[in-house]
Amino acid sequence: MGGRIVVHSLDQARAALAAASSLKRKVVLASAPGAGGYAGPAWFKALAALAHASYPESRMEAVLDCGADSGVALAALRMGFKRVGFSGGEAARAKLGEIARALGAAVESGGEDALDLRDGKNAEARCEAYLAGGRLA
Repeated sequence: MGGRIVVHSLDQARAALAAASSLKRKVVLASAPGAGGYAGPAWFKALAALAHASYPESRMEAVLDCGADSGVALAALRMGFKRVGFSGGEAARAKLGEIARALGAAVESGGEDALDLRDGKNAEARCEAYLAGGRLA
């Protein structure tokens, strides 16, 4: 799957992809918890696309965390996200899962180990250390 890195800005996404490219590793760019609701799927899709355009050789996936908002998760799936995070109820998760499977996508429940770049310090170096050793920095 590759290392999972939570990014909060375009600069952080670029740092993650720079590190992944230099190490020839796949990376999963994940949004902050609930970002689908407050920033929107279009924002994160554009962020991931712009970062990838800076490092086109990089291998990456983008995961938008939609919190418990099934409408945002559905919008993200319709926009082409192949992975969305959803923390809502089981009935909504089951329905979203059906829709996701039909679109060749998946719904995640969260809790995956990840490097969170929230503080923004030394992002590329932290990403390199994390991707090289699989440890959280």
